[in-house]
Amino acid sequence: MSGAEDRPRKAALATLDAVLGRPPKRLEEAFAAAADAAGLEGRDRGFARLLATMVLRRKGQLDAVLDRLLRYRPNALTAANLLRLGACQLLLLDTPPHAAVATTVALARAKKRPEAGLINAVLRRIASDRPALGPVERNLPGWLRRRWEHVYGGEMVRQIAAIQAEEPPLDLTVPADRDAWAERLGGRPLGPNTVRLEHPGVIGALAGYDEGAWWVQDAAATLPVLSLGDVRGRRVLDAAAAPGGKTAQLAAAGALVTAVDNDVDRMGMLQDNLRRLGLDVDAVVADLKSWQAPAFDVVLLDAPCSATGTIRRHPDIPWHRDEADIRSQAEEQARLLDAAAALIAPGGRLVFATCSLEPEEGEDLTAAWFERHSELRRVEAPVPPPAELGLLPRGRGAWRSLPCAVEGGIDGFYFAHFRREISA
Repeated sequence: MSGAEDRPRKAALATLDAVLGRPPKRLEEAFAAAADAAGLEGRDRGFARLLATMVLRRKGQLDAVLDRLLRYRPNALTAANLLRLGACQLLLLDTPPHAAVATTVALARAKKRPEAGLINAVLRRIASDRPALGPVERNLPGWLRRRWEHVYGGEMVRQIAAIQAEEPPLDLTVPADRDAWAERLGGRPLGPNTVRLEHPGVIGALAGYDEGAWWVQDAAATLPVLSLGDVRGRRVLDAAAAPGGKTAQLAAAGALVTAVDNDVDRMGMLQDNLRRLGLDVDAVVADLKSWQAPAFDVVLLDAPCSATGTIRRHPDIPWHRDEADIRSQAEEQARLLDAAAALIAPGGRLVFATCSLEPEEGEDLTAAWFERHSELRRVEAPVPPPAELGLLPRGRGAWRSLPCAVEGGIDGFYFAHFRREISA
């Protein structure tokens, strides 16, 4: 095998070593570094990403197969990841068995791994026996699976795990001429202004990218803004705004938007995205908890969270989180909610959202927080979510989406509406 042919697998291995290492790196950061270092472009880059993400999506099932064939799993992370890469190609992709075994063993030898012989024997056994992968729920860490079974029930967890195990489609938010763009891009309309693409290819090469006709945003992520209805001419604060999908929605709908986030790099991404879209907002780098400004008609707080509702798009998340993260995130969300509430004008509205499936970051959090804010009332959303997206009502003005609600999946979101009372 030539070095050029092996570069995608090298990049996939480097990505997995970074994502599953200590300290762990985020998938997007790790893959970009590995792919750039390998000089990957086009189909090679796509294949490397597919390998890495497929291993992360199916890690629990792959490890269960490997554990049945090993007296002990290799202590070295790289050796374990080589086994996962080989098993993934044999059991989940259409790689010919000889090629899957030979390329993985060659990579092990190139890395001077002493386990190369073991890797060869185990992968040959898999190629010969074709063992079953087992239940899809194995791809969830035990702590997360137990939590979701308690909250949603075993059958719902199986459905969520099944949708998270597959490569997701790409959702584009199209503020104008959605149906025409769906036809032009070969996608299908979904919800009020989403076009879903099953096999998008390179995003920057799609029609409409350069002219800013759309932006990438999961269909569920559009719903907190869409639930506000008509925002033309209203002063709206998008708190914790980066990377800017909801900011773009608000600006495209005619709101006078101030976008605040404390992450300089992510705010740079927001401003780059808005320039491509031809949208103008007041972008401020600041910590919401200490930032002061005149009160707003609407405050939208899509708070930083555990992001367990986005695992289908970010398969590294289960391996980077634990229950302590959920508790600490919920504490920070309550502080951000306090700051957001102080910025609502009398009669104004607050929408709180998280892309988490955890009640501590949704229903339980807002119930406890609301008890401390007598100046607020729960209110209905001006526009309820579309029935086709299958959201679950969670009390007055509150909704939750589940990843398995529609074909191809959507992100798991929670959002709730509040209004500040007008003093007599």
